[in-house]
Amino acid sequence: MTELDSLRDELRRFSAERDWDQFHSPKNLAAALAVEAAELLEPFQWLSSEQSRQLSPQTAAAVRKEMADVLLYLVRLADQLGVDLLEAARSKIVENAIKYPVEKAKGSMRKYTDL
Repeated sequence: MTELDSLRDELRRFSAERDWDQFHSPKNLAAALAVEAAELLEPFQWLSSEQSRQLSPQTAAAVRKEMADVLLYLVRLADQLGVDLLEAARSKIVENAIKYPVEKAKGSMRKYTDL
């Protein structure tokens, strides 16, 4: 069992104890995930790239909490849909390696269709 599996199981218990499964449809979880992702973006909204790399301790702590929220909703959504997140992520890396070969994409921020 991976740590991600353990986290998924902990979330299952947490949700079941509160009778929240009735609210955790894939649609609702995806919406909650989008809201949390927007909340993660908020502290960075008006920062320069350099400023975003040097967050104050208070801002870094807030960002950490929002990152946790994003992860928790993503794990819960994956559980509801039967998606193995680690396998999906590894498959996506392989797919991206094909779309963005090093010799064409290195140092470029262009989309694969424009390389």
